[in-house]
Amino acid sequence: MKLSRNFPLNALRVFDAAARHGSFTRAGDELGMTQTAVSYQIKLLEERIGEPLFLRRPRQISLSDAGERLAPKVGEAFSMLQDAVASVSDDAGATLVIHSTPTFALQWLSRHLGSFQLKHPNIAVRLETSATIIDFAREQADIAIRWTKGLSPGLDGHRLMSLDFAPMLSPKLAESIGGIREPADLLKLPIISAGDPLWRDWFAGAGINDPGLERYPKNELGTQTVDAGMAMVGQGVAILNPGHFAEEVAAGRLYQPFEFTYNDGRDYWLVYPENRRNVPRIRAFRTWILEELKCTAPA
Repeated sequence: MKLSRNFPLNALRVFDAAARHGSFTRAGDELGMTQTAVSYQIKLLEERIGEPLFLRRPRQISLSDAGERLAPKVGEAFSMLQDAVASVSDDAGATLVIHSTPTFALQWLSRHLGSFQLKHPNIAVRLETSATIIDFAREQADIAIRWTKGLSPGLDGHRLMSLDFAPMLSPKLAESIGGIREPADLLKLPIISAGDPLWRDWFAGAGINDPGLERYPKNELGTQTVDAGMAMVGQGVAILNPGHFAEEVAAGRLYQPFEFTYNDGRDYWLVYPENRRNVPRIRAFRTWILEELKCTAPA
């Protein structure tokens, strides 16, 4: 089949979105089109190719054999087109928009981001922090750093670090009750953010199935950094990721009484849309952060 000026490139764009999302409705949301308009564009493409690209079932669609063969090639083609445009538009005024969890931004990025700026002085950075998982199709962001169990459909990325949790407190607070010798000793002290499910999970793993956490205030302080700050001044015990607070432990401001840590299956991931993986500023940040983590990882 020979391409011509009348070849339905817009229909291919719609097909790419529908194939990635597995839904005409979500494809329409991404492209700003109605479901009816998406269905019409898919029908045009099917008529042009002469094969059904989707199997339609009540409230569900799936790729046909022809659709399965076409989808990766179309996705790759649009990625190449986007890279081509990015290569001429990603100029010295480009801004890299990073969306990060507050804790990762405060405890890791703030301590290392200067290294990225030194290596890439032509890339401005805008950092936005929130615990909410953003939708790249609806919000402006180049990359996101998420606490999650893996990659969502349509996203590419890399696992950055394990996120394990353990109780931590100030050494002086531990001394105030004669030391922490067993997990039950922690319950003699105020528990910071006792409503966090990680507390119950950690205690269960440590052999205490009913720690009685309901007697503590169910505070939600939004970030480990705030919990850690309260712990360092002796206001209670916080459930924290020891890796984020290694400097505070080394300086004697925090103390981890037990080696046992709990992980609920979520870790930190760097994610970005699959079709933007080769945008120069995204590629530059990806290369930098993976190398920086490798160089700064504990021995």
